Amino acid sequence: MSKRYRIAVIPGDGTGPEVIREGLKVLQAVSRKNGFTIETVFYDLGGERYLRTGEVLPDSVLAELKTVDAIYLGAIGHPDVKPGILEKGILLRIRFELDQYINLRPVKLYPGVETPLKDKGPEHVDFVVIRENSGGIYTGMGGLTMAGTSNEVATQIMLYTRPVVERCLRYAFDYTKRRNRKKMLTLVHKTNVLTYCGDLWWRVFNAIGEEPAYREIRRDYNHVDACTMWFVKQPEWYDVVVTENLFGDIITDLAAIIQGGLGIAAGGNINPTGVSMFEPMGGSAPKYTGQNVINPLAAISAGGMMLEVLGETAAASAIEQAIQQVTGTKIKSMAAGKMGYSTSQVGDLVAERV
Repeated sequence: MSKRYRIAVIPGDGTGPEVIREGLKVLQAVSRKNGFTIETVFYDLGGERYLRTGEVLPDSVLAELKTVDAIYLGAIGHPDVKPGILEKGILLRIRFELDQYINLRPVKLYPGVETPLKDKGPEHVDFVVIRENSGGIYTGMGGLTMAGTSNEVATQIMLYTRPVVERCLRYAFDYTKRRNRKKMLTLVHKTNVLTYCGDLWWRVFNAIGEEPAYREIRRDYNHVDACTMWFVKQPEWYDVVVTENLFGDIITDLAAIIQGGLGIAAGGNINPTGVSMFEPMGGSAPKYTGQNVINPLAAISAGGMMLEVLGETAAASAIEQAIQQVTGTKIKSMAAGKMGYSTSQVGDLVAERV
């Protein structure tokens, strides 16, 4: 009997349904070839449902999401919904309540994809950013007092406990071992200013690194501002980068443009022992909705990441190789409407090659 995976699919808003359609096309093609089955369960979470019913993420749906093998997300964001409602109510709630405490962001420049970095090619851009995904300033602790007065005060607290820091760093050390490339892990923080949270990360980073299981891993450190400079100047230096939530959110957007833009950037929200969620990094891009011109490669790549985490490494590798063949020989640009092919044609090209 073939292995069967039950996948929750959230196409979402804007062009999300279009890119997810192509991702599922590739997943079905590669599953047939590799002898496993993907069963999909669709959920209409997003702006349209919110505008129609007032619901963001019903408790009953959240309970169902906890029972699937993985979640495949298109995009969240609707021009008629106030910013923050959908993002906090869907994305952050899923991440927090399913304890997806790792945000995994491969940063790889594929053949034929343009980067704004002068004289850099695929041989220079191939690293991974591991972002702590459940703590820090995103926990929403803080407050506002004397609102609207000249003495208004706002606070937002960066909160980290040692267990939250340790599990993220331990995941990063293990990932660096499995990746088995330069065997170098770079901690990114701001220890010279954030002397409490930064010191906690620094001490735990070095304590884990001294354990016998990880002594082969070379430890490196960047202040976050220096990291943004070195990502641009010398991306080939990096192997695996680990950082806290806010800094990770910022540097992964920089990393996305280094690898050619959001149209090619994919990520995973990982619970190593539970349900993980995978998505393209680009937004809902509402101005392109229904035009069949949006780039689906990030969504297809996110599907490959999902298979790798589920243990289907051969299928995941086949998707990555197929993407590289398509970018290296077919697509003119990663930008919407400039690929030389429609959204569905790009999906066909990748599906044919897996």
